Amino acid sequence: MSEKIIVSGVGCCLVDLLFNGIDFQSDVLLPLMSKVRGDGGLTPGQLVFQEEFEKYCGLPFSGLLDIITGGRGHDKINIGGPSIVSLINAAQLSDPNDCDVRFYGRGGNDGIGQYLLSALSKTPVVLKDYQLTANRTPSTVVLSDPSFDHGHGERMFLNSIGAAWDYTPDQLGADFFDSDIVVFGGTALVPHIHDSLTTLLKRAKSAGCVTIVNTVFDFRNEKGNPSQKWPMGESDESYQFIDLLITDLEEALRLSGATEPNEAMQFFIDQKVSSLIVTNGAKPIAIYSDGRCFKTSEILYLPVSQRITDDLKLTRIGDTTGCGDNFVGGVIAAVVGQLQQTENQPDLKEACCWGVVSGGFTCFYMGGTYFEENAGEKKAKMLPYYESYRKQIGN
Repeated sequence: MSEKIIVSGVGCCLVDLLFNGIDFQSDVLLPLMSKVRGDGGLTPGQLVFQEEFEKYCGLPFSGLLDIITGGRGHDKINIGGPSIVSLINAAQLSDPNDCDVRFYGRGGNDGIGQYLLSALSKTPVVLKDYQLTANRTPSTVVLSDPSFDHGHGERMFLNSIGAAWDYTPDQLGADFFDSDIVVFGGTALVPHIHDSLTTLLKRAKSAGCVTIVNTVFDFRNEKGNPSQKWPMGESDESYQFIDLLITDLEEALRLSGATEPNEAMQFFIDQKVSSLIVTNGAKPIAIYSDGRCFKTSEILYLPVSQRITDDLKLTRIGDTTGCGDNFVGGVIAAVVGQLQQTENQPDLKEACCWGVVSGGFTCFYMGGTYFEENAGEKKAKMLPYYESYRKQIGN
């Protein structure tokens, strides 16, 4: 590794419009819920395109949103997206003297695009190649029900890809691959990048990069082929070039075509993914490593943070938006830290400790992105939870 580790990420970056306190089991929402996979209706924990939701309901999106929310405005506007949110958290948890975190992507030259550009300037992420195009800024309406799943909370996502259609593989210059770690985050919402992942991952490995892929619900392929597993780039060859795949259980099942978790894990192992993390909301995460990049680990399960769970029972001012994205950022930051401190292989279990705490800490505020007033503020607040979690799982 270089003296200063370079982390470069490409993928989903958008504006989140957050609506909290939406009852997923209300009489208003029940007629809008999905009946058949990929039909364009709403499903807890999943994403649907706004245009498909309009077709499903036969009404314009603005009218549907008024029906769902009772006509009220959003509770918060925030930076969202599996790529940029994870990178922001990674940068916040890393020493800027040891690490540069860079982002590559596209936004729209409209009102929310200007908001996004301004908000990104308040984070430690370097906008290496982020331009505003004539298309509209990618956005997601996030509907959050904190009481869903026995109080664990859940969200539903209504997405518009917008300017993310404008980003193509040829726009990723040589400097992207001149990095120590490259991260492809939520690329299913950046279609041209996603469809070329095999080629891009192969190029990254040829350049000596550590490759990390974190996924998002792929409604485009869910809609197009609801009975088929989702593709990862041009072919399943992509998996052998992934040093660390991070996905939630629903996405793992759809990517693998499996019907149960162990079968999904085995699919990725058989496809030669080097290391794997499968998250599952408030349930334990599963990890695996074949020893090529991270220390060898047979399939191992790690719980969520008990201290965070207990503290959330006392205060519920946030929501679960961005938990998975911040989990990824915590893992990336921990990997960077380990690479700086030792020449040995990183320990995936240790990286997941920061991931678990990062994901859980997100529930203490609304929206995926935490804006620091001072550098190091977020890490300082998370550190007691990290120390408690290390004790919980045992050293």
